[in-house]
Amino acid sequence: MINQFLLKEFGTRVKTLRANKKLSQEALSRNTGFHRTYIGMIERGERNISLINIAVFAKAFEISISQLLDFASQQDSRPLSDYETKSGN
Repeated sequence: MINQFLLKEFGTRVKTLRANKKLSQEALSRNTGFHRTYIGMIERGERNISLINIAVFAKAFEISISQLLDFASQQDSRPLSDYETKSGN
């Protein structure tokens, strides 16, 4: 089962970083090579993207992958216990 919390948190993180850099989805699209609608789907937590694509976003934001995945810096971050394992345990 895909954990919707994680997808939404990643999407919120991408949207926040994009806004902080004063980039439109279109500008981020140009920087990453991803279509604008794909970026919108990520920001809404509708896409489960690959590690390679995560690295592309990190490069576009000029941060490390670990910084991109630092959800603790987000105001509405969830504790680790809220995430489900793949088996749902």
